[in-house]
Amino acid sequence: MLGVKSRNLGIVRTTNRGSATTGGGGGRDVGMAAWDLRPCGMLVQKRNSDVQQSQNIVPIIKVKVKYGASYHEVHIKSRATFGELKKMLAGRTGLNPLDQKLVYKDKERDSTTYLDVAGVTDGSRMLLFIDIPNQEKRLLENIKVAKTDKASMQLLEISSEIDKLVKQVGNLEIEIYGGKKVMEKALLNLIELLMSQLIKLDGIVAEGDVKLQRRMQVKRVQKYIEFLDMLKIRNSNIASNGNQNGVRAPLQRLNKISFE
Repeated sequence: MLGVKSRNLGIVRTTNRGSATTGGGGGRDVGMAAWDLRPCGMLVQKRNSDVQQSQNIVPIIKVKVKYGASYHEVHIKSRATFGELKKMLAGRTGLNPLDQKLVYKDKERDSTTYLDVAGVTDGSRMLLFIDIPNQEKRLLENIKVAKTDKASMQLLEISSEIDKLVKQVGNLEIEIYGGKKVMEKALLNLIELLMSQLIKLDGIVAEGDVKLQRRMQVKRVQKYIEFLDMLKIRNSNIASNGNQNGVRAPLQRLNKISFE
C-alpha cells in the first residue's frame, strides 16, 4: 500500500475501490479524476488547469455522408453545426452549401443545428441531396442580379454619351444667344444623336432603381431635344450679319432646366 505524508492532510492512501482518502479529513473520498499517479509511485493531486484543459477538449468524430453513388468520410468536431459540415462537403461534391440538404435519421437537419445535439456520433451516417427548389430560386436571383448589373452598365455608357452631347448643345446655346448664326445642320445632327440615345434607353430592360434612372435619362434627353428645337427657331431669326431683335437670354440656361 502506497502513501504520502502531508503536514495538513495526514496520510493519503488508496483504497480497493480506486479512490483516495485523506487520513486527516474525516474519511472523505476524492475522485481519482482529480489525482495523478507519478512513475515513482506517489499519488499527487492534479492542478485545476490540467483538469479544465482535459474537460475543454472537443472530440473529433468521423461521419459518413452518401451523395448519389459516392460516399464521403468527413472528420469534424462533434460540436460543429450541420452548416459547417455542408461547407466541408462543398469542396468534395461541388455543391453550394445553400443547395445542400442533409438528412440524418430520416429527418432533414437545419444548418444551424449542432451535430451533438442531433445525436451525431463517431461513425454516424447521413444522406446528402440537392435542394432543387432552393437551387432554382438562387439561380433565378443570380440571373436577375446579372441582368440588373448589365442594365446598369448600359445606362452608364448611354449617360456618358448624353453628357458629351449636352456640352455640344451648351456651346451652340452660347453662340446663338450671343447673336451668332450657326449652321442648321449642326442643330439637326445633335437632335438626331439625342434621338438615337432615346432608342438605346428604350432598349434597356430594368427594374427598381435602374428603371427609375433610365426614366430620368429619357426625360432629360427629351428636354434637350425640345430645347434644340427652340434654338433652331431662334437661330433662323438671326440675320447673316449677326443682328437679332429682342433681348439676349442669360447663358447656362440648360443648367436650370428641371428634369423631374
